[in-house]
Amino acid sequence: MAARTAEAGASTTVSAAPARVAGAILAMAVGLALVLLAGFVQADALHDAAHDMRHATGFPCH
Repeated sequence: MAARTAEAGASTTVSAAPARVAGAILAMAVGLALVLLAGFVQADALHDAAHDMRHATGFPCH
């Protein structure tokens, strides 16, 4: 039985690009969901809290 060993200079890195793209898409989806849910929610308390936060951060809303 022959054992194989990796060479000292060999690189076994895996591309992280697909993971980064997936993470970016997930972050955008969660952010968009939060903005849309807070903006169009029917519960006045939740909408008012989001509205006050928009004013506090300087985000124009009307």
